[in-house]
Amino acid sequence: MTSRRVVVTGASSGIGAATVRLFRQRGWDVVGVARRADRLEALAAETGARTFVADVTVQSDVDALRDFVAGLGPLHALVNNAGGAFGMASVEDSEADDWTRMFDVNVVAVKRVTSALLPLLRRGTADGGGADIVTVTSIAGHVAYEGGGGYNASKFAAHALMAVLRLELAGEPIRVIEVAPGMVKTEEFSLVRFAGDQARADAVYNDVAHPLVADDIAESIVHAVELPFYVNLDLITIKPVAQAATYKVMRGELKPRV
Repeated sequence: MTSRRVVVTGASSGIGAATVRLFRQRGWDVVGVARRADRLEALAAETGARTFVADVTVQSDVDALRDFVAGLGPLHALVNNAGGAFGMASVEDSEADDWTRMFDVNVVAVKRVTSALLPLLRRGTADGGGADIVTVTSIAGHVAYEGGGGYNASKFAAHALMAVLRLELAGEPIRVIEVAPGMVKTEEFSLVRFAGDQARADAVYNDVAHPLVADDIAESIVHAVELPFYVNLDLITIKPVAQAATYKVMRGELKPRV
């Protein structure tokens, strides 16, 4: 039996890299996509995944990705994972350029990649099975918090994009799945958000009992895709127990009240 094939964007680190690893462990043919060639080369050597260097905010790169994947054969799943947060200033004080960057990667890039690969996903259903479009959003796309301005807005938009796409694809054997993580401790997310300030990035997770890690999110993504094709997990919200909401994180030991 031919391996099922998945494209994972944002594959050079964090959730994307963990997702590539787990799909490979499950026997999938994986195309990991990211901008950093050196990281992709290391991931390919580790996992045997195929890789493709592309900036998903650039249409010509996305077109080249489409052509590369089309040459491989059927495509069965797409994981839109590339994304990011830039800054935590207020709506009043934040930089409009940061908002533009967040909308480009968190929303418009999802549209670019989905539009480019959707015809290939349709071909992947020819064997009588289904196909999947998974987009990693955030609980920030469902509950606002102070300092979240541009990130909240872009992730709310990504959530809406998935809801509309699910309606537009109704009647086709293609599932649209949104995975909305809460606090996930990865090596780069907060570091990028705080422009390389390691101390500030580390403080986000200080004394939090068991923040999620990238492997936790990857497990949910792969689980959702490997369910029977008629079962659709429209929205998977994942938070550590210590996080009650975007803006309420408990620090210290978790223990019952007496």
